[in-house]
Amino acid sequence: MAIGTTEVLSTPATQSAGPWRTAWRDLRRNKVAMGSIIVLIVIFAACLAAPLYASSVMHLDAFTSNLDGKFTVNGVTGPVMQSSDTGLGLGVNPIGPTWLWNNFFLGADNQGRDVMSRLLYGGRNSLVIGLVSATLCCALAGFIGIVSGYFGGGLDAVLSRGLDVLWAFPVYLLAICLSVVLINQSLTIGPITLNSGSIILPILIIGVIYVPYVARPIRGQVMSLREREFVQASVGAGATDARLLRREILPNVLPTLIVFLPLMTAINMLTESALSFLSIGVQPPDASWGTIINDGVGLLYTRPMVAIAPGVMLAITAVALNLLGDGVRDALDPKARLRGAV
Repeated sequence: MAIGTTEVLSTPATQSAGPWRTAWRDLRRNKVAMGSIIVLIVIFAACLAAPLYASSVMHLDAFTSNLDGKFTVNGVTGPVMQSSDTGLGLGVNPIGPTWLWNNFFLGADNQGRDVMSRLLYGGRNSLVIGLVSATLCCALAGFIGIVSGYFGGGLDAVLSRGLDVLWAFPVYLLAICLSVVLINQSLTIGPITLNSGSIILPILIIGVIYVPYVARPIRGQVMSLREREFVQASVGAGATDARLLRREILPNVLPTLIVFLPLMTAINMLTESALSFLSIGVQPPDASWGTIINDGVGLLYTRPMVAIAPGVMLAITAVALNLLGDGVRDALDPKARLRGAV
């Protein structure tokens, strides 16, 4: 009696996706985070198109006074600066919103300039300052936190005390003090000279003042990682400090820094707008959402859209960045995936 043999077909084991690919897959499944990304892309694209809108649609310079300008709506032509219709009728008020994309959609400011054009130009500066200063902050904080937490000892004491000094100042008070001192004078750093009014100055100021708020959590995480079994095993195997930092510490700290990036971008944008509102942030002729809000304060009762529009854009962008940060945190946190699977 012949005994049949069963042939076992071996299939290659399915390779598990890497942590970054898994995180990206989880982020794509998060509808709120993906919606926030779409909102941010639309805002970024609209702000990048500011020169095109000003030159090809409005045919006006967003930074030049337009007190004698004219507008045409439904075949009717009138002055951009109209006689006041309140009180004794003295003075002039800029035209209000026409809700026409090609003709003072959000109205004009007290210089007759198109608010929509300035809103897009101001968004470019606000977004650039927020993103670049957040990147600078996370990079400095990551370096200080890793070095301080890993090496410890006297180096940790010096760096920690330096963070404590920055931490002791109220953040807005420190930002205002630095801005008042630096914003209206040239700053020379080695071979680099920054002219007064350069947007690099608020980037540096805002990027530095928030370093302790990111560096301290990173330092604590590194101190915890230093005692983990896989790090101790690498030490026992003779790994150098450079290799440990590059292969064991940095990959475990990097997700935390990535989570901090959109959150700090939102916070830095709000800080920049506050400084610009006080006239110690972005300087004329440049504009930001904070400077436009400042321009609209005097028109709050007659043309409130001048101040409301940049405020709404600032709020939408900050909320989208915070929701994106929450989604990135959930995607990069294995515990969050385990909680979702339960």
